[in-house]
Amino acid sequence: MIMIPRTEKIPHHWIEEIINLAGERIVVVDREGIILYINGAYCEFLGTTVEEAIGKPAQDVIENSRMHIVAKTGQKELAAVQPINGSEMIANRYPLIIDGELVGAVGTVMFRNPEDWLLYKDKIQHLVEEVNYYKTKAEKNSKSKYYFSNLIGNSPSFSAVKKLAERVSSSQSAVLLLGESGTGKELFASAIHNNSMRADYPFVPINCASIPEHLLESELFGYDDGAFTGAKKGGKKGHFQRANRGTIFLDEIGDMPLAMQSKLLRVLQEREILPVGGQKSIAVDVRIIAATHRNLEEMVEEGTFRQDLYYRLNVIKIEIPPLRERNGDVELIAYNLLEKLERKFFRKGIKLSAKVVERLNQHKWPGNIRELENVLERSINVLDGDTIEVVHLPLYLRDDETGSIPKKSNEKESVNVAERHIESLKETLAQAEKQAILNALSISNGNKLEAARLLEVGKTKFYEKCKIYAIT
Repeated sequence: MIMIPRTEKIPHHWIEEIINLAGERIVVVDREGIILYINGAYCEFLGTTVEEAIGKPAQDVIENSRMHIVAKTGQKELAAVQPINGSEMIANRYPLIIDGELVGAVGTVMFRNPEDWLLYKDKIQHLVEEVNYYKTKAEKNSKSKYYFSNLIGNSPSFSAVKKLAERVSSSQSAVLLLGESGTGKELFASAIHNNSMRADYPFVPINCASIPEHLLESELFGYDDGAFTGAKKGGKKGHFQRANRGTIFLDEIGDMPLAMQSKLLRVLQEREILPVGGQKSIAVDVRIIAATHRNLEEMVEEGTFRQDLYYRLNVIKIEIPPLRERNGDVELIAYNLLEKLERKFFRKGIKLSAKVVERLNQHKWPGNIRELENVLERSINVLDGDTIEVVHLPLYLRDDETGSIPKKSNEKESVNVAERHIESLKETLAQAEKQAILNALSISNGNKLEAARLLEVGKTKFYEKCKIYAIT
């Protein structure tokens, strides 16, 4: 019979000292991230005591802690760099599974005293600084900027959607975001990424509608050296490789051609990509968040979107409500946008008049938050004081005040109207058409295909109109 060594015969204070001598700082948390145990060496480094730390959330005691995340996801994180007290420690975080049940997590941090840290720092700190420099440079354009705190709104419909997104952010499953243009789908994707265990890795947003069809495959999956004429020497990494261990956000997935849908499905199934011109597949660990304003179920019925891909993407579906359905949120969002625009225009203390707030609440906002931001930016451009009045709003928002014709008018008023300069109907229509195009481009963030769709005109006709009005 094999005898299993036990620790009953070792005094408890011996075990504590053995842990300290092992050279690691140790913390144990439950499923909610509450500290159940932390050794003295760790507390000494943190500038606290065991008595003060026990029973508190790990993130309130340990700087940049992720113990509460590991305790919920059950995903271990090994050799992670963790900044604590101005130093970079190496942390290991393990899920604690007892009798097949996830009950909490165990975390360890290397280096037991300042001398050990200084020795390490002298040896490799310059390498850390060099890596951080290139990491910052490489990830400058692939860092997720938004958090759930940036998603503004208290309406019941929006709060419910935000709560759902927050709850599923720790999952590894694919997410499908549905909503009209300008509702903030990329902000939601960014917030989900930043609240996940992938937050330390890249967030790579891709607009599938803006990439020409013949370039889409090489942009997503990269290409090998000599894959085609003009290919970069040595090949090029695609967006999926850039997003490895992080999140890739495929915006306007409904505009992806059928041929590319098949290749994307293979990536989701096999978790590997094949670069254009390549002979060997490359494994990738990427979470997919897709978004569209289209009705994918109708597209599946029409045969323009693959049913199997739809089911792969539609694991967690989140429908973001349009601004017109978010009662009470317009003023809140407007003031949040004003703070952002004040920094852009080097202004402070800009307010909205009561009539402007009323007018904003009455509008249907077909362009949603993007349109609201465009309206506020236009208003600030023509603003002299600190309060935005109705007169500062675009014409289509003040039609009720300036565009109506009185039922009766006296002779003096008729004379004044006659003396005014009246543009021809052709000129008036041209101005209105040009302004409509500019508004659509502003709402679509410069995306001409999306602007044409908003205006319900063909791509060719839209480009012709842009040429006529010298809109680039």
